[in-house]
Amino acid sequence: MNLSDVEWKKSTYTGDDGGNCVEVAEVNGTINAPEHKTGYAKLIAVRDSKNPDGPVLYFTQAEWDAFVAGVKDNEFDID
Repeated sequence: MNLSDVEWKKSTYTGDDGGNCVEVAEVNGTINAPEHKTGYAKLIAVRDSKNPDGPVLYFTQAEWDAFVAGVKDNEFDID
């Protein structure tokens, strides 16, 4: 998949040094979808900012919305 023209975004909490963070981007699913995510017009792509040529995870909008809601509800906090 060619993601060279994708506008990647980092969290505003990322410092000037780049830090340890992920980048997210909205991508055209009809062009960039991996086989298991075909049929979606839009996908959310996630990658490691320190390894931009490394693996990319893809989420549907519903999956991404559920993840963000879980983060906001502290579902992933480690006790």
